[in-house]
Amino acid sequence: METLPTLWFVLIAVLWTGYLFLEGFDLGIGMLIKLFARNNDERRVLLNTVGPVWDGNEVWLITAAGATFAAFPLWYASLLSAMYLPLVLVLLGLIFRAVAFEYRGKVNAHRWRNRWDWAIAVGSFVSAFGIGAALALTTTGLPLNANGDRVGGPFAWFNGYAVLGGLAVVGFALMHAAAFLMLKTDGEIRLRARSLLRRWLPVALLPMAIWAAAVAAQYGKAASWLLIVLAAAGAAAAWRFAGQGREGRSFLAMGVFLVSASAAIFGSVFPRVLPSTLNHAWDLTISNASSSPYTLGLMSIVACFGLPMVLAYQAWTYWVFRKRISAAHLPDQHDVVPAIGTAEFGTADNRTADNRTAADGTLG
Repeated sequence: METLPTLWFVLIAVLWTGYLFLEGFDLGIGMLIKLFARNNDERRVLLNTVGPVWDGNEVWLITAAGATFAAFPLWYASLLSAMYLPLVLVLLGLIFRAVAFEYRGKVNAHRWRNRWDWAIAVGSFVSAFGIGAALALTTTGLPLNANGDRVGGPFAWFNGYAVLGGLAVVGFALMHAAAFLMLKTDGEIRLRARSLLRRWLPVALLPMAIWAAAVAAQYGKAASWLLIVLAAAGAAAAWRFAGQGREGRSFLAMGVFLVSASAAIFGSVFPRVLPSTLNHAWDLTISNASSSPYTLGLMSIVACFGLPMVLAYQAWTYWVFRKRISAAHLPDQHDVVPAIGTAEFGTADNRTADNRTAADGTLG
């Protein structure tokens, strides 16, 4: 078995796991802005918990996709061409979500904010579901021929595993967001986040457990089952620690669940990077889908310097913005674009009194 292709398969699995861990909670908070927050102050608190870090978290997605392209170009080409439509929707969801983060607080009007709130919520859901579907299908298979091309129409990718993977990432993101809110907020939001996690965690994490078990059963690796047991223990610990008010341990236990489940999934499918559901002789593997040894070697040298720098920068960012947030920390609302404020979105009289939007120093 080639050393460098194996190394880069592991690194790509780590990058995707890191993306789900870091971006998972801010995708979940994006969805909770409509499912959980009761008024504009609570929505602002949710947004400001991820305000300093959400764009940095998305770097992991770019890095994971870029590493896949460079290390395993056939894997990248086959997966993205087979799932062109859903991945375009993911891209649009990420774009609308990013724009909404920046534009939400520019006008002090309820209707203006409500439109961007929906953009954040829907964009977060579409992105989480689409990425989950893509990761599920890269471990369970797509209808690929001997050339690695998709067989069938534009919806040939759509099956039960795609739905399962989408629900898995959506469910994990929602619970991970609840654990993060327990850790980053104070007051009523903190207590309600704890209640949310305690009530829904077993149901929300079940799709990811089923996904891991399905892949482990398909390829029959004993180590994968041990990792699934560890993932279940992590989920149980997160639930128990939340009930005891140990928010930090609950958040870390969610990480144990994700890392164990991800290791079980990627470990089960190894050395395949994208199975073919038509003929296993056409599976893409680390051997037939990888770049040249020279390319992988050069990438390894760059990664030795680049990855520690990224990790150090993100660790520093989270340390700087580690304090809890509550509605009491939010500044008063004012218009950034006053010329727009009265024409289309209403006068100051009909802008709800309890809505105070931050425009300087905080998000929306």
